[in-house]
Amino acid sequence: MKTDTRVDSSPPSKTAADPAARTKGPNWFLFLLAVLLPPRFTPDSVRYDRRYRTLDKYRFILGFLTVPLAFYLMFVVSPFLQAIYYSFTDWSGGATANFIGFDNFTKMWNDERFWESLEVTALLAVIAPLVTLVLGMFFAYMITSGGRHVKGRAISGVAGSAFYKVVYFFPQVLSVAIIAVVWGRVFNTNSGLINGGLDKLAIDGPAWLGGDRTLAVIAVMTVLCWSFVGFYVVLFSAAMGAIPKDIYEAALLDGAGRGRTFFSVTLPLIWDTVRTGWIYMGIQAIDSFAIVLVMVPEHVLKVTPVFLYERFRDGQYGYATSIGVVLLLLSMAFSLIVMRIGNRDRIEY
Repeated sequence: MKTDTRVDSSPPSKTAADPAARTKGPNWFLFLLAVLLPPRFTPDSVRYDRRYRTLDKYRFILGFLTVPLAFYLMFVVSPFLQAIYYSFTDWSGGATANFIGFDNFTKMWNDERFWESLEVTALLAVIAPLVTLVLGMFFAYMITSGGRHVKGRAISGVAGSAFYKVVYFFPQVLSVAIIAVVWGRVFNTNSGLINGGLDKLAIDGPAWLGGDRTLAVIAVMTVLCWSFVGFYVVLFSAAMGAIPKDIYEAALLDGAGRGRTFFSVTLPLIWDTVRTGWIYMGIQAIDSFAIVLVMVPEHVLKVTPVFLYERFRDGQYGYATSIGVVLLLLSMAFSLIVMRIGNRDRIEY
């Protein structure tokens, strides 16, 4: 029997000799080109590569985000950047805007009217969210869990809960200007609803919007809370309705009353929603422009957005944009502070 003893003298293939060559895959130029192509036009040598599958996943996500992000950059980020630029100029509405550094901010620092408006704005940003959120949580808890115990149900809302949701939410469908006009008539000194009721009780009603800044702040805060409490009633009702009923049943079996159930069960489980509402309501209080402008006379009360509007009206565009930049920084600082204060361990259920 003859045995073939010939030896293959051809050099071994690079793929067999070098394991790294087997895993190297296609070159990056072809790989990136394939990412830009539809999957059916992608070469098989690239399509089944692990790196391509990873990038293809992000390409799918990026395809949905490109257009919204482009609009966001164009209509939101770009105006912010332009405002920051103009805040360092003496722009007065013309074609030229000379760079003047921090002069606008120095002028703002020395402007007593700015600090007065900022004081009112800060007061509204602190108190209005607190009052609104407390009322919103109270009404929402009564709607979802404040009724009598019904057979077969661990908790139930008060009678007519669905109707109350509509009533509370109704101010949200009204224009802010309409709300300011109506409430301006309510707080009118001579013919307003409040002072008219006090007159029937032989009590002289105060001039709510006539000159006392404290009374004007109370009036504005009342309108802010009335306008937004319905939104938070619906928001908190949805959050409370998502809590499993088994948790409430366990609390009731342990003998917890309504107050203990709210503070020990409901509030911790909806805390993320409360913190989000706190930030949103604070920003709404900072931006109480329309209510103050329409309802309160100029000589009585100003908030910072109204002060900014008056500088635009006077043609001080550069100074006005610098005030807008400060408002942006204050809103961001407020959000960060609330997120820091309200930070706590997340409870899953």
